[in-house]
Amino acid sequence: MTDTPRTYPSTAAEWTEASRGTLLERMGIVLEHVAAELTTGTMPVEGNTQPAGLLHGGASVVLAETLGSVAAQQYAGPDRAAVGIEVNATHHRAVRSGTVRGEARALHLGRTTAAYEIVVTDERERRVCTARLTCMVLRTA
Repeated sequence: MTDTPRTYPSTAAEWTEASRGTLLERMGIVLEHVAAELTTGTMPVEGNTQPAGLLHGGASVVLAETLGSVAAQQYAGPDRAAVGIEVNATHHRAVRSGTVRGEARALHLGRTTAAYEIVVTDERERRVCTARLTCMVLRTA
């Protein structure tokens, strides 16, 4: 039996296709740009709110971890896997409608870890959430 390295998507369109039936699709997350240094995407507020009608903080974290994880996997490459080991978030302002946008920017791209700051903004480009994600980079082949 031959071990074949797992392949991962490399473009936003490929990631979208690979995400069918996953949490990304259920949350309405759309990837715009995918790269190790910067990955961006959007998510609708509608359907991702808490009972008071505000964007759920957990939804912001899902968007943040998604963007950072996709970026980290781009960094890891085909013979390695990136897995989240720590995420934290600060929620700055409430959002009731529209779409939020996230940008995951690399803070550290090392041999065994990749760390990202993810900023989520509303349609007026006001900061809604700031998150940080650290991923461990594992060799798979």
